[in-house]
Amino acid sequence: MVGDGHRRAGTPLRAAQDEAGVPPGVWKGRGMAAVGLAAGDVVSERQAELLLGEGRHPDADRIERELLAQGKSPAQARRATVLGRPIEHNKSLETETAKERTPWLAMDLVFRAPSTAHIAWALGDDETRAVLELCQDIARDKTLAWLEESVAQIRWGSGGKHRRPVKDGLIVAVFRHYESRAAESKPLLHDHAVVSIRARRPDGTWGNLSADSMLAHIVAADCLYLLHFMEEVSARLGWAWEPREVTPGRRPVMEIAGIDRRLIGWQSTRRQQIEDALPVLTARYEEKHGHAPGEKAGYALACQAADQTRPPKRTGMRSLTELRKRWRTLAIRAYGADAVDRLTQRARAAAAAVWARVRPVVDVVLAAVATVAVVYVMRGAFARHHLLAEARRHLAYALRGRPHKPGLDETIVQTVLDHYTRPVGRGRKMTADLRALYPRDTEDQAVLRPLTRNRTAPPYERARLAAGALAARARAARRAERLGSRPRPYAVAVPTASRSHPRPFHTGSKAGRLLEPETGVDAVEQTRRTLEAAAAELAATLQDSRRAREAAHGLRPQPAPATAPPPHTQQPGAQHTPGRTTGGVT
Repeated sequence: MVGDGHRRAGTPLRAAQDEAGVPPGVWKGRGMAAVGLAAGDVVSERQAELLLGEGRHPDADRIERELLAQGKSPAQARRATVLGRPIEHNKSLETETAKERTPWLAMDLVFRAPSTAHIAWALGDDETRAVLELCQDIARDKTLAWLEESVAQIRWGSGGKHRRPVKDGLIVAVFRHYESRAAESKPLLHDHAVVSIRARRPDGTWGNLSADSMLAHIVAADCLYLLHFMEEVSARLGWAWEPREVTPGRRPVMEIAGIDRRLIGWQSTRRQQIEDALPVLTARYEEKHGHAPGEKAGYALACQAADQTRPPKRTGMRSLTELRKRWRTLAIRAYGADAVDRLTQRARAAAAAVWARVRPVVDVVLAAVATVAVVYVMRGAFARHHLLAEARRHLAYALRGRPHKPGLDETIVQTVLDHYTRPVGRGRKMTADLRALYPRDTEDQAVLRPLTRNRTAPPYERARLAAGALAARARAARRAERLGSRPRPYAVAVPTASRSHPRPFHTGSKAGRLLEPETGVDAVEQTRRTLEAAAAELAATLQDSRRAREAAHGLRPQPAPATAPPPHTQQPGAQHTPGRTTGGVT
């Protein structure tokens, strides 16, 4: 509530927040009406202590006084203010396990923008700072709304066997912080959304949220937040996004195009501290176990390095105005005034270049194949939320900040579930249906299967290669379809109109369905018209040539091939063949 600073005894909360240079927390979520709160209300110290510290009504003091005045006993008055099960139950002698003895009343969800957004927010002018903070607010609120509408479940019964969607929504206290915990303060715009686990059941009684449902969708929520943040920044500032490879062979991250990459290293000092400590821990692991750490062990070592290098909380805090002046001085001293003063101009210039070569096109079928290929190679067996997270990553790369059609991510996931998956075991897990991905063709299977078993290369690198093999097969089938040949058993049904779609980390083209309008790039529109005119001319030439051959040899005219159905339909007697345009890492 007071950032990373210390609060002196006896100091009021608001005074401590002013001293620490952080704004007061505010209440969010649709569940606030059930406890008499409103969106945007300031989080008081007593409200947080009651709801997030004791699991009671945030206005419990008034309710208790009224009940005592009515003649209720102190125990009855207190019990009436408890939302759900009292935490005193966890302190009873009958409780045995440590999990039951420790009451769990909230979870902290951290919404953190990409590194280049921190840099632009810290070094840009006041207008840029205000816009980026607004983008952060919108993306965070949309993600919280998705969590409470589509994910949050209330549980009750033995072992939480009864689960239903929450009746009202979530109760969330949001606290904004401006800097990191590095030894030297660095810009880090992020929000802590403290979600109370108390929520109402469908019958109006209070209970606890299902923890596993919330935590299972954290990655999907993270991808949705990033997708919304990118769209808001592009719409309000005119900036585009591009992938940046942080670790070779691992997933790239999306950053604002045109921001000097040297400034990312200046801002990300914590990452460098962790990377400096990690080789020592890795060497100790290899000496003890006799082999290099795997994926899970490597992640655990990275967490250990982060804990060992975590600096203590600072006692002296500064206001945001003082921080921004200090950050600007440090950046100019390190990289020069030109790198700082022309930051926004270079971002706008880079956006024009990105949008001129990357079209806002999403082919649902190829996006579905891209999603299932990556998730299958990286996980083997997976659940629906894994597909949803990967579909949102695909949209973030494909659109580069342009708005996506609402529900498009769910459409991609449903296409995967309908055509390219099969159940595994008795649980809710599933895996890729290789027969649907490779009907009557074993060449691509020979490429894909070794990638799923190879443990020497990073998982994402293997997934990228597998998706590339799928893309090549699908492009060949579609090319044959466009040239007027007879439908093949493995052909993917595609729309008649052909649009270009970017290959990840490369510039390329492929057939697709335009789901979003062009964003005012004249060169892109002219290229599209030229390609469509050339395709129409080629089709007419092929048709005339075929008729001439039939007339010369006295052949009977063959019926024209049927018009291709929409991308989600399947021709009689034909099966879908997947494909995606996934390229290498730059």
